[in-house]
Amino acid sequence: MKLIGVKTPTHAGVHLAVLDRESNKLHVLASVQEFWADPYGALTDGSSPNEAPLDMEDVEVVPPVLPDARVICIGLNYRAHAAEGTYKNEALPPHPTLFARWTQSLSVGGRPAPVPSNEDGLDWEGEIAAYVGQTLIDADAETARSAVLGYSVFNDLTSRRAQKLTSQWILGKNGDASGPLGPLVTANEVGDLRDGLRVQTRVNGIVVQDGNCRDMIYELGETLSHISHTFTLRPGDIICTGTPEGVGYARNPQWLLQPGDTVEVEIDKLGVLTTPIVGNETRHTAGNAS
Repeated sequence: MKLIGVKTPTHAGVHLAVLDRESNKLHVLASVQEFWADPYGALTDGSSPNEAPLDMEDVEVVPPVLPDARVICIGLNYRAHAAEGTYKNEALPPHPTLFARWTQSLSVGGRPAPVPSNEDGLDWEGEIAAYVGQTLIDADAETARSAVLGYSVFNDLTSRRAQKLTSQWILGKNGDASGPLGPLVTANEVGDLRDGLRVQTRVNGIVVQDGNCRDMIYELGETLSHISHTFTLRPGDIICTGTPEGVGYARNPQWLLQPGDTVEVEIDKLGVLTTPIVGNETRHTAGNAS
């Protein structure tokens, strides 16, 4: 099942809707708050919605995310990516490097991402985002793994200058509209990430990343378990699982996204996420595009 967040003329606030792949029409399930209060129940109860379907052009697509969800990102989670950057000549750390995004930085496919005025460009990081579907407290890896409701394509667009000012990465990882998400595809359609999904990123049609999530250093279930021993994970929280090698800042010469560029991330079973890159002036004319 494929789910997207929507705003419609007839529903107050953000709702989750099922996207019918054949008709490309939407069936509204529940408000984002109602859905994440009981996501498995909402999927079961909403499997035969009574409302008339909506056309895509009649809605505004938005992230299917609670405003107070935690968005936790894993840094340097593919072996070749770690080797092209910070840990090129060092042993890998025993625990994942985690950093946070705010939900205000999230966006959706087709929404432009602006290059901040003090950056040379934006860097691409195609990856898989996983949505927690059950409360996790002190969970073991298998329990945590089975609590994943579904996955989206994600692009962790990064302001590298801001990221590298200090050892804390949050500033460089929270630019306006810098976290586009694709539709949520339920886990029963995707399977276990340990079996592998191809992750490919293209800039203006040129392949810049081509990896597979089998190469992850820190497996998703183990990482969720690790987090749950410190703070409670709740339905709607998101974990972004890291990116393969091929990022722009590690190239020689460096290659970063500029206004006019288009970046696409394609992941097996999850689809293609497209983001146009625009200039910083859009932040002043349109505000935060997320």
